[in-house]
Amino acid sequence: MDGGSSALNMRRSLLLAVPLLFLSLFYFYPLIKIFLLSFFPDGVWAKGELLRFFSTASYRKILWFTCWQAAVSTLLTLLVALPGAYIYGRYTFPGKHLVRVITSIPFVLPTMVVAAAFRALLGENGLLNSLLMFLFDLNTPPVTIDQTVYFFLLAHVFYNYALVLRIVGGYWAGLSRELNQAATMLGGSPWQIFFKITLPLLMPAIGSAALLVFIFCFTSFGVVLILGGPGYATIEVEIYRQAVHFFNLPMAATLSLIQIFINFALMWLHGYLAKRDNISWLSDGTGAGPVRPKTVMEKLVIILNIVFMIILLVTPLLALVASSLLSDAGWTLAWYSTLFSASADSLFFVPPGLAIRNSIGFALAAMSLALLLGLSASCWLALPGNRATSFWDAVIMLPLATSAVTLGFGYIITLNKPPLNLRDSLWLVVLAHTLVAFPFVVRAILPGLRRIPEALREAAAMLGASPLRIRYLIDLPLISQALLAASIFAFAISMGEFGASSFVTRPHTPTMPVAIFRFLSKPGELNYGQAMAMSSILMLVTSVAFLGLEKLNRNLGEQ
Repeated sequence: MDGGSSALNMRRSLLLAVPLLFLSLFYFYPLIKIFLLSFFPDGVWAKGELLRFFSTASYRKILWFTCWQAAVSTLLTLLVALPGAYIYGRYTFPGKHLVRVITSIPFVLPTMVVAAAFRALLGENGLLNSLLMFLFDLNTPPVTIDQTVYFFLLAHVFYNYALVLRIVGGYWAGLSRELNQAATMLGGSPWQIFFKITLPLLMPAIGSAALLVFIFCFTSFGVVLILGGPGYATIEVEIYRQAVHFFNLPMAATLSLIQIFINFALMWLHGYLAKRDNISWLSDGTGAGPVRPKTVMEKLVIILNIVFMIILLVTPLLALVASSLLSDAGWTLAWYSTLFSASADSLFFVPPGLAIRNSIGFALAAMSLALLLGLSASCWLALPGNRATSFWDAVIMLPLATSAVTLGFGYIITLNKPPLNLRDSLWLVVLAHTLVAFPFVVRAILPGLRRIPEALREAAAMLGASPLRIRYLIDLPLISQALLAASIFAFAISMGEFGASSFVTRPHTPTMPVAIFRFLSKPGELNYGQAMAMSSILMLVTSVAFLGLEKLNRNLGEQ
């Protein structure tokens, strides 16, 4: 009996050992190495940069601004998205599936595409300014929010809207209506029922969504870098500037340590909430709660919310596509055709079309590896009786709390000698993308595993099924939708990864986000048009992948 228990514990330990080995080699080792080189350059602790951070007003201002903009972005996202979560969780209506797809697409879009879309719509030369100047015969753009804090705050709301919608709306859909019905019978008004019953029940989901939005905005890089301009810097942007522009690795490492410390605490809290209340990022909004609207007011509320969603979430994407088809001479396909033509003075020394093929190849490889690692880690975290799951959950989420710029530098510094000499290997890009996508895979799969009744596994074991057979015949079919969701998220995240890619890609192997950033960094109509065209292609690829996921999810749900 003891031998059987030991073997079982050994197999269970292997589930976590493989992901931890990956994290040790490709996360902790590069991170520790860069910190040692930064703080102990000659074997002695160089504490100057750490002290300079706390004694310099400009750095304290960056920390305050990072926290402030993340908090404001979170508050604005909640205020804007909670009405949508209300109709998403409470009502069922024709076209709800399509609305879910449309509202979810922005979240899987790369940050470079989001930044390009908002510049195409609201930039000084954007479509809105061009239209207003034409209609009212103006000489200067009337909308001047380019390179202001309002620009990237709006982009953060756009980017994280779907996260609040799906987490809170999906959780809302699963709430029983019996308590509300009982309160109504006892004379409670709708407002009293909402504030005294519904809102307290929703607080775990709202808190979990708020934590995630704060974390994503706290580590925001591409959106702030492009839309904020040089006048604004979050910790993530300042890490990039210190590492790339000034090559000040000690200060970059100091900023990374502060970022990791804050985000690890937030990840630990989120892991606790997710485990306690089984909160999922990817709920489909179905359950016992949603009902058909009956009154004219309810129908009007649904219509107004849908119209608002389309204006907020669809308009920037349409502006992006329109900008990729417009030039000073009118409508054109020239920007797309130049992407696939080689040129002697090409910005990349290779056809930009190669960046598209590179991104897809890297994304497929990273998706496969992230799925294997994420499934293994999720199976261990879902085991009953694990007391330290919140801690290990936070450890697995650490890559989300770490600057991708720092990791990129760490890879260059550490993975350049045998037996891990990967500096010139394409696998370096795949590993970097896997590291970023891996936590998202865990977040997609873990809630599904935790919802499987343990009694099913126990019954199968009593009938003689081995643990591996139980996983194959019971767990995998029940989490098939979560696996599909994890696959698409990993693919989309790899397609849009920019921070680490800016360091680990070689001149002959650029990815699409790197290409877009290079285009946007250069003046001229041709570079801007090609940036819009490549951003549109990247948006199309990720959107088609997500639409395929929703279609497969719907087919599986009907079976």
